[in-house]
Amino acid sequence: MQNYFIIHGSFSTPYSNWLPWLHDFIQGEGKQVYVPNFPIGVGLQNYENWSKLLKYYVDLGLINEQTTIIGHSIAPVFIAKFLTENKCKVKKLIFVCGFNHYFGINKEYDSVNQSMYFDKLADVKRYANEIICFYSDNDPYVKQEAEKDFADTIATEQVFLPNAGHINSESGFDTLEELVQYL
Repeated sequence: MQNYFIIHGSFSTPYSNWLPWLHDFIQGEGKQVYVPNFPIGVGLQNYENWSKLLKYYVDLGLINEQTTIIGHSIAPVFIAKFLTENKCKVKKLIFVCGFNHYFGINKEYDSVNQSMYFDKLADVKRYANEIICFYSDNDPYVKQEAEKDFADTIATEQVFLPNAGHINSESGFDTLEELVQYL
């Protein structure tokens, strides 16, 4: 059965930005959707802790070749690393403001994001049929070049949203209508 996972970013929750809206939209279409609440904060948010939670869903058989995973901010690189290291295939990946090996946001974000980065980003293409990457030109946290490089490395399709910031509530995105057509 086709299902969806929505994964939040650093210092975020399943109840922030456009994630609740997307959950309700997918569920309203009669489809199965999960929005795990990953541990956040310095000392809690790291690749190991996040992997344990996602592995739980894999072990239950809920993440499989019929799954679409949507991730925001640090979630895209986490998802790419997890799928690659666990050799887990999914149907589709939709990444919003993804980046890898990027430092300079601030000390706390850099410290929690660092364990998510990895050197074999392109390998994720073996584990998804489609990879759609959204990014903007005026993200206040991650430079456009870092998001564009991420998308250029892995995307089967790129969606550029001008003046969209970090494509979050702070940038006016409590909904993300542009994403719906890719579900």
